[in-house]
Amino acid sequence: MKAGILFSAMLITLLLAGCASRPPLPTVPRVDIKRYEGRWFEIAKYPNWFQRGCVADTTAEYTAQPDGSIRIMNRCRQKNGSIREAKGQATIVPGSNNSKLRVRFAGSPIAGDYWIIGLDEKNYSWALVGHPSRQFLWILARDPQLNPTSYSNIVSLAEKLGYKAARIEKSTQTSSK
Repeated sequence: MKAGILFSAMLITLLLAGCASRPPLPTVPRVDIKRYEGRWFEIAKYPNWFQRGCVADTTAEYTAQPDGSIRIMNRCRQKNGSIREAKGQATIVPGSNNSKLRVRFAGSPIAGDYWIIGLDEKNYSWALVGHPSRQFLWILARDPQLNPTSYSNIVSLAEKLGYKAARIEKSTQTSSK
């Protein structure tokens, strides 16, 4: 129940985060949901209060549902070694070619924006996910580690999109695929 309240509060924050006066955040032209689904490892992120207790092994699992929604299972290891889970559901924003999702956790009636703003379109091996306010950012990969060149290129892309590289914090992955 505590995790449900935490993630509901996170979504309220996402909704209330105001957009500064800058160009709108662009998304990738198109996302193939069948290729996007599966497990993603968090490589880096903008630190945020709702993940404060997560110290390692943060993953997100996306599963397309027959009704067109996407089931989400987020996991992370906490300081005491236990695994925290948060279940959610995403819906695709119409007209976005699957690059914009609205995400809800723990049965909350409030949904937050999840925009895919960078993607390895050939192999779907990494993704850059942001929020239109540019207050939230995640670098995700299919493998627990991302090669330094790819990481550097993704951070450069984030900077071009209006994010600050100095705010990006690498995540710890101790698990193997």
